[in-house]
Amino acid sequence: MPIRIVQSKQNARLKELRRALESPGRKAAGLVGIEGPHLIEEALRTGLRVRCVFVGEQAQHWVDALELSAETEVLIVPSGVLAATLTTETPQLVAALVEPPEWTWAHVLGTGKASRALVVVLAGIQDPGNLGTILRSAEAFGADGVVCLPGTVNAWNPKAVRSSAGSVFRLPVLTAGEDAVAHLREAAVRLLTTTADAGEAADLVDLAGPVAFLIGNEGSGVPADLALKADGAVTIPCPGPVESLNAAVAASVLLYEAARQRGMARQRGTGSDGPLRGRGGTR
Repeated sequence: MPIRIVQSKQNARLKELRRALESPGRKAAGLVGIEGPHLIEEALRTGLRVRCVFVGEQAQHWVDALELSAETEVLIVPSGVLAATLTTETPQLVAALVEPPEWTWAHVLGTGKASRALVVVLAGIQDPGNLGTILRSAEAFGADGVVCLPGTVNAWNPKAVRSSAGSVFRLPVLTAGEDAVAHLREAAVRLLTTTADAGEAADLVDLAGPVAFLIGNEGSGVPADLALKADGAVTIPCPGPVESLNAAVAASVLLYEAARQRGMARQRGTGSDGPLRGRGGTR
């Protein structure tokens, strides 16, 4: 575990961290940036490879408690320099560059779980907080994966990562295009679009079989052309005067209903200590 003291903000590793945090879609050198001790500890527990840890001078003691690989580089950085590199308003002066899991359709629709697949398909979700919350709910309620269609914010956006509370490390998340519907149909997964009205009430729909929920943009909902490709429409009845639910709330309610119909059979196997951790990426 090589430890170096860095003084300059022009350090190549610091620049790499900044790029990874500001433009997560580019995945600089195949790495993504995460901030905060909790997320770094979660990444280590999940088994992700942490390539470099950045620590402010006042937080050096925190590194001693970590079980870092001998290959992990540790940089001790002046607090002001590290704070200027990070993206949060009140940074905790701890960050890392990690190798993200490499997920495929096989992880989401593999033969071992195809008959009970539970998937969330996101069409244009732009708020990273919403995306992170959906990932957290998806893992909590036993979903097999989340598919992000064009226009959806990158799952490694720092705010999305924080909102997911580490679920992004364990839950298969794919970025897909128009082929997503074909993949679902080939696996006999029923695609249900969400709508504020004109759909069948969620508790009256059979969600015990293979199903995918199509969640649309926060403002405009599911694109009409995409909704036409769905096998049906589902809605969440609201007795109050609210016209529609937040995208993350709607996804969470539907995932809960699916888990309820399935008898919550998988709830003990999908938490942070469950077998999802063992499903890691295909390196």
